Amino acid sequence: MKSDTAKTGCERDPPMKILVVGAGATGGFFGGRLIEAGADVTFLVRAGRAAQLAAQGLRLVTPKGEIRLTPRTVTAESLTEVYDLVIIAVKAYGLISAMQDFAPAIGPDTVILPLLNGLGHVEVLQSRFGETKVFGGVCAIVAFLAPDGAVVQGADLATLTHGELDGGVTPRAAAVQATLANPGFGASLSSDIRQDLWNKWVMLASLAATTCLMRAPIGEIEAAPGGRVFLLGTLSEAAAVAASSGHPCSDAWLERVRTILTTKGSSMTASMYRDMQSGAPVEVEAILGDLVRRAEALGVPTPRLAAARTALEVYSARRKAPTEVTA
Repeated sequence: MKSDTAKTGCERDPPMKILVVGAGATGGFFGGRLIEAGADVTFLVRAGRAAQLAAQGLRLVTPKGEIRLTPRTVTAESLTEVYDLVIIAVKAYGLISAMQDFAPAIGPDTVILPLLNGLGHVEVLQSRFGETKVFGGVCAIVAFLAPDGAVVQGADLATLTHGELDGGVTPRAAAVQATLANPGFGASLSSDIRQDLWNKWVMLASLAATTCLMRAPIGEIEAAPGGRVFLLGTLSEAAAVAASSGHPCSDAWLERVRTILTTKGSSMTASMYRDMQSGAPVEVEAILGDLVRRAEALGVPTPRLAAARTALEVYSARRKAPTEVTA
């Protein structure tokens, strides 16, 4: 990223070179929208996904129509260039492997923008690449990767919030915001991204813990005896951890989440629940394990969150165990 020294005449900084790590639902959508708007974007993907994108392009199926793009891709074996902005859009359990893959893309002025859940990934990235290189990022999108490789947006909702982790509104943060400003999604620069990360974590942990533990969407839980109390109790636990950590959620945010968790007839579930239902890996450590450990260190009781964490750890262990073969 170039300096913000004054330019004369028609001089201006060239567009940021962006590397999007992962071309699944999240990376594919935001990276694809940036390509559509003319940004300089390359996807870092596995060989199989690279071949799929080369053969059929990147398809974004949105509520307003389908978009077909021809993206540039690179694999870990061929990555040699340094990028100005590296957007990480992988699951938490894939972060360590991804870090090894994208390490050659990190230069002295690179900004790393992770779009992961929880907060543990921030410390991991800072430990590997340095504290000043890492931004905080929060995205909201309802999307999934279809079997044919298309990115399907399930609702007309897509936002990306980012910012310096110390809260400063710096020239480089403004440059990232200018790069991300896009008609295909809402981008915003936050002066308190850590609070934004905590807000999302509280909501997501509450939604994941309840739907995964009860094996049902919000509406069915709410309708069951004791369901509403369980839903709101889980939210109270997560909010208490945030408050004890120095990042209390606002009353307005908590009221919004209460409404989401108690909407009668709601079909809403957490993506972790959907992953579990399909037999896929789950982000239990990033979303619940880390939160429960922080709660224990702070002396905050979280029996509902802890029970959900244990249930999901059991699921994960059984998923990895070899299948018993009988005669």
